[in-house]
Amino acid sequence: MKKISILVPAYNEEAVLESLYQRLGTLANNNKAYDFEFLFINDGSRDKTLEIIKDFAETDKRVAYVNLSRNFGKEIAMIAGFDHVTGDATVIIDADLQDPPELIPRMIKLWEEGYDDVYAKRLSRQGETWFKKFSSQLFYRMLQKSTNIPIQIDTGDFRLLDRRCIEALKQIRESQRYTKGMFSWIGYKKKEITYNRDPRAAGETKWNYPKLINFAIDGITSFTTAPLRISSVLGFIISLIAFIFIIFVVIKTIIFSDPVAGYPSLMAVILFLGGVQLLSLGIIGEYIGRIFNETKGRPLYFVEEYHCEKSVEKTRR
Repeated sequence: MKKISILVPAYNEEAVLESLYQRLGTLANNNKAYDFEFLFINDGSRDKTLEIIKDFAETDKRVAYVNLSRNFGKEIAMIAGFDHVTGDATVIIDADLQDPPELIPRMIKLWEEGYDDVYAKRLSRQGETWFKKFSSQLFYRMLQKSTNIPIQIDTGDFRLLDRRCIEALKQIRESQRYTKGMFSWIGYKKKEITYNRDPRAAGETKWNYPKLINFAIDGITSFTTAPLRISSVLGFIISLIAFIFIIFVVIKTIIFSDPVAGYPSLMAVILFLGGVQLLSLGIIGEYIGRIFNETKGRPLYFVEEYHCEKSVEKTRR
């Protein structure tokens, strides 16, 4: 019997866990041809998330959990899950139930047909502001056009991955991770399904705009050097324009005896060039910062507690 692991990163999700567990249980009961594992990654939750997951594990041997030593962020929680899943295929799903578990049988069917990565594309996103939808679409399109990797637009982490995809992702140990891009980077045979995303079932989103901006910067700096190239091209164009302007001013002054414009124009040019320089230095700094973080070689995470049926059996022996 093939095993399907359901990977659920969770951070302060006490309000929705019961509903999620019931729907996952219904899914497993309706698909008895497969063995299921429900692997929860508790990412340093400060509410009762861990206690609720432990209650599930006491009565259901399908439930496993990894309790991280602190909050490392969703991207790190996912790689912790990849390190611990045991299934022949793994489905990543958020705990907030915006992505319906009822789509998983469709994913499994396509996986059985030979696809390694079955990803869900969102046709609509209920419960989100127009600005968030617009900025998300803009970011994905910018990223797609600036890199040679075929990044999927309007897709999230909700997908089924074959075991060989999981093994490939486990080899990528970057500390500042953009897993959505990694799904594309590893390749393998992919298949798209579409769905309408539901509003959050309960609780509050953990993503605010500063976090989303940082996430977008991680995505851009992880998979493209286009900002550096743009900075270089912009510097060349400004230098060329400045050189032409210098020649124009010199000719205008010497030949036509026309005085050079004074303080306002001088300050405008200085402020403009200073802004461009600071912007370029900021872009370079982002890439240097990534190099600095990667060269430390720190472990991605630490596990405070790991529970699964096998580990329980081993302890009993």
